[in-house]
Amino acid sequence: MDWAVITATVTDVALKLAAGFALYMVGRWLISFAVSLLGKVLTARNFDPTLQRYIANILAVVLNIVLVVAILGFFGIETTSFAALLAGVGLAVGAAWSGLLSNFAAGAFLIIFRPYKVGDFVEGGSVVGTVTEVGLFNTIITSPDNVQTIVGNSKMSGDVIKNYSTFAYRRVDRTAQLAFGVDPLDAIARLKPALAAIPNVVAEPAPDVEILDFNERGTVLAVRPYCHTDHYWQVYFDTNKLIAATFGAAGYAAPHTIEYEKQIK
Repeated sequence: MDWAVITATVTDVALKLAAGFALYMVGRWLISFAVSLLGKVLTARNFDPTLQRYIANILAVVLNIVLVVAILGFFGIETTSFAALLAGVGLAVGAAWSGLLSNFAAGAFLIIFRPYKVGDFVEGGSVVGTVTEVGLFNTIITSPDNVQTIVGNSKMSGDVIKNYSTFAYRRVDRTAQLAFGVDPLDAIARLKPALAAIPNVVAEPAPDVEILDFNERGTVLAVRPYCHTDHYWQVYFDTNKLIAATFGAAGYAAPHTIEYEKQIK
């Protein structure tokens, strides 16, 4: 047994492993640096945050593949054969994970056509909330009750999407039931100026208060202030409180059915 040969071989393998590990660490650092630099450049050019994350993810995946191929080449593994193997594996995985690839393709279309972006309040994929990330395969949405929901991009793109952040304001729809004998025009005159005084209700368009319907209890009013989507629930609840306070201050009778009125008499 030639110990000199064994020692030289072990030393050579150890040095190669150390060099390969060093190459991996340097490569990972360079990838992180490149992705970070790209993010800074895109931010300086005012790119959309959604598009920034998408491009950064693609760059990171591509560079990591290049790093793996480079390390294999360093160890003397034929990279052309590896590339062919990788392509074959890719086809097999693609057939098995067709849903994942459809999410990837849908993500590309979402980035191109941009029905929503990070920060928008949307309804889609049976989920309602604020978009926090549009990734390669999924859209992450935080619901108003602070629950993170991850929705596949194909489900989002294949569903009806409502973007509540597209316009500067949205309408808050409430109704107010009046009792028989209460003048609806008087109630309208009281509610309109009071609605305009609710915090975060926009001045234009002005709040709508109109006769919506009639039922067995009396007249039903449509009460519709407008606000930015960020203040929707605050205006919603404040409108409910305002209706109750306004009608109480006016001394309006509580609405009851005719049958109930007969019973109490």
